[in-house]
Amino acid sequence: MFALFVRFFVPLRCETKTITKTKTCDIAYGILPSLCSVRMTETWETPNSQLATHNSINMDFKDLIQTRRSCRTFTDEQLTEEQTVALMRAALMSPSSHRTNGWQFVLVDDREKLHALSACKEHGSGLIDGAPLAIVVCADPAASDVWIEDASIATLMIQLQAEELGLGSCWVQVRRRQTVDGRNSDDVVRGILGIPSTMEVLSIVAVGHKAVERKPFNEEHLQWEKLHLNEW
Repeated sequence: MFALFVRFFVPLRCETKTITKTKTCDIAYGILPSLCSVRMTETWETPNSQLATHNSINMDFKDLIQTRRSCRTFTDEQLTEEQTVALMRAALMSPSSHRTNGWQFVLVDDREKLHALSACKEHGSGLIDGAPLAIVVCADPAASDVWIEDASIATLMIQLQAEELGLGSCWVQVRRRQTVDGRNSDDVVRGILGIPSTMEVLSIVAVGHKAVERKPFNEEHLQWEKLHLNEW
């Protein structure tokens, strides 16, 4: 039975073809003042191509998770208002335990603060200095005992939305990390941004236009042997 399970769930290869879709979407701004109708046309190749060439609006989910790769270098191009709102809509739609919505988000585009955040831990945060936007994901432990899980889901929702918009992103872990001089990273982030001590900082998502397009995830590397059916 397990052999059949793997057989039916291992993705089949298909020939590369180009698909063009056009969609009109209305974005209602919850935190910004106006309404905007945006018309977007996309063209991309199926995942068998060696390099993603998508504009990403309305990609199917299989393509989305295959092309989402951590991006650590960004261009100088700023995000549009529509892109920023789309990222925040995704975050605020993120599921949470019992719909407690214990997360909160701090958007940072100030260059001095981005530079300061880039030193919030010993390794892996320097890329924030080159990003046009950083989204700090916080949560209130008093609101839910699974705030870590809720904030983690929200972090990934932001990253998936960024990829659909054709943007790059990278998760910078803050919780249980330290600076080069031994300070707790979450305390440093709280100090830079004035975050209340009652809020925990889980992560920072650096977002921007990709300076380098990485190859999609190679399905040949999927570890199907880590799947178990009914028992270990």
